[in-house]
Amino acid sequence: MNEPYVTLNIVNKVGYIEFFHPNRNSMPSDVLSQLEQTIIEAGTNDAVKVIVLKSGGDRTFCAGASFNELIAIEDEVKGKQFFLGFANVINAMRNCSKVIIGRVQGKAVGGGVGLAAATDYCLATQYASIKLSELSLGIGPFVIEPAVSRKIGVSNMAQMTLNAETFYSAEWAKNKELFAEVFNTTEELDLAVKTLAENLSSYNPEALKQMKTVFWQGTEHWSTLLSERAEISGKLVLSKFTKKTLKRFR
Repeated sequence: MNEPYVTLNIVNKVGYIEFFHPNRNSMPSDVLSQLEQTIIEAGTNDAVKVIVLKSGGDRTFCAGASFNELIAIEDEVKGKQFFLGFANVINAMRNCSKVIIGRVQGKAVGGGVGLAAATDYCLATQYASIKLSELSLGIGPFVIEPAVSRKIGVSNMAQMTLNAETFYSAEWAKNKELFAEVFNTTEELDLAVKTLAENLSSYNPEALKQMKTVFWQGTEHWSTLLSERAEISGKLVLSKFTKKTLKRFR
């Protein structure tokens, strides 16, 4: 697997959406756009009753934003446009009428934590440690903050943000309610994801749809909010501090 992709595979009424990038499943704009459109597609496909969001490979779930693309941003318009990619994916997940189960097999960094937080129910392995590294890069987790804070609370979000170079364990994430369950192996994770998804797919779809609306009550303003947050990040990524830091990390 050397080429990025986003796929939708429907098995037993479950839509498995898988994304992949050879650089630790980082997320450039084109992959984010494909992921957004695939979530929308699965959400309107009558053959799909439940969605599973997963990534390819057996290591990192998602390393967040593509550093190469961040470095190449030259103006505020392009900066906002890039960060809108994450905003659009989160809003697609939020607006999707189907329940979305997260399958996190490995580390999640930055935007990857945001993706996990935007699922309706998230399962992980013991290797799924999480980190919000944005502040150490000169930006901040502005776009994903609402989704993360909604799951783990503002104080825990602040702790992760300010300790920007610290990985927090999967058990920590479970205790803070980002993950519902943590498994020892990927095999155990996959069995649990399959069992849960197929059970849910047999339930009344209208009841699931209405419960999804309840889960996300109070987030109706997020389309505007996340766009405003993308603008903040789009400006910060142009700073000399951020440019210099990104080049060093790359």
